[in-house]
Amino acid sequence: MRLKEWLGYNLYKKLWVLLGKRPWTFISRDIWHQFEYVPIVILFAGGYYYATYGGDLLDLLIKFTIGYILGHFFWGRIYIKGQQGK
Repeated sequence: MRLKEWLGYNLYKKLWVLLGKRPWTFISRDIWHQFEYVPIVILFAGGYYYATYGGDLLDLLIKFTIGYILGHFFWGRIYIKGQQGK
């Protein structure tokens, strides 16, 4: 038995159907566009905190990578309010 068959065809789709009824990136983009300044302030405050009280270089690299990935949720496609997954 293949792992894909054991987990079902699309585990990610099963998860987002149970939690939110839509892909999580769409939910995240809706929050971004409804409350644009809130995520910016949170990311700025987090960056300031880690720059001021931050740990070693590896810790900062991990935080940068998380921010880089989060930034790509919002670029590259046209925003469609209330977009549904297939």
